[in-house]
Amino acid sequence: MSVQLPLLPVPSLRQALWVLRLGIPALFMAHAVTRIFNGTIPRFATYLSQFSFLPEPLLWVWLITATEIIAGCCLILGIAVRWAAAALAVIALGGIALIHMHRGWFVGEHGSGGVEYSVCLLLGLLVLAAADQERVWRAR
Repeated sequence: MSVQLPLLPVPSLRQALWVLRLGIPALFMAHAVTRIFNGTIPRFATYLSQFSFLPEPLLWVWLITATEIIAGCCLILGIAVRWAAAALAVIALGGIALIHMHRGWFVGEHGSGGVEYSVCLLLGLLVLAAADQERVWRAR
């Protein structure tokens, strides 16, 4: 005899994808907007200057910041979703390689600034790109 658990009130898959489509870009855009309004762009550029393969670190920080805002808006508006997700994935992968990887897996509690958060963002971007590929956003 099997026990049937009561159903929990959860959104449909389509509704959950919409939440993801708003939430993931909001997280990237929050980083960019905070960087601008807190005036930490020069500090981030100073950090990036230690990587000799990155010429003009201040320009790179502005490019990252602009990409987070523009690609985030594209995701929210449903414009070039796969390209926007790819651009943000490159930023997340760069963050993993340059900042988070040497700090381990966990972000908090068991670590300090590891890759865990960035991997979650990458997984969300993958789902958004796949949903766009399958035309989930189109009216049925």
